[in-house]
Amino acid sequence: MDPVDFLNSYLRSQPDILSRAPTGDLAGREAGDTTIYLEHSGGFRMVRDRMDRFDIEYDVYHADRERAVQLALLVREKFLEDLPGLTVGPAEVLDVEEITSPRYYPDSTSREHMYGGEVSVFFVES
Repeated sequence: MDPVDFLNSYLRSQPDILSRAPTGDLAGREAGDTTIYLEHSGGFRMVRDRMDRFDIEYDVYHADRERAVQLALLVREKFLEDLPGLTVGPAEVLDVEEITSPRYYPDSTSREHMYGGEVSVFFVES
């Protein structure tokens, strides 16, 4: 199972997040587009044949710096506060822990405003 797929589905279903913003692929993205890019950055099997941990980096791009940080903090809140205990697609999310809170990383090429953070998602297949 690809954690980026079910986490993007979750973010797209949130009424306060632009449904076209979450993605697992930056191909075709134009500079200035509001984007929430999720990338599977690691993880491991926690309990044999049962529970996994996936580490997920999230990068939030926005033309306006203040809106970028607000959206990054909203994504962080959705993951840490709202996602645990939910079943999303094939995954029952048991818990989410923060690895890194959102930090400012302006894009080195486009100089767009970007905030990035990372979480660990603990889940079982439902």
